[in-house]
Amino acid sequence: MLNKLTNILKRLIVGFLMLYGYNILVPAAAIIPINIITVILLTIFGFPGLIVLIIIKVLIY
Repeated sequence: MLNKLTNILKRLIVGFLMLYGYNILVPAAAIIPINIITVILLTIFGFPGLIVLIIIKVLIY
């Protein structure tokens, strides 16, 4: 049980850091807001989730 909890916590932290790193590296027009929905999406899907968020941000906005 504790192993599962630490794995989820690691993925949450990595998802947050991926989103934060992306927001630092891109211009201001393509920043994805850091909120609970985007962090959970990155926790579940990982890097492909970040790609999908970028595509949605570019196509919709």
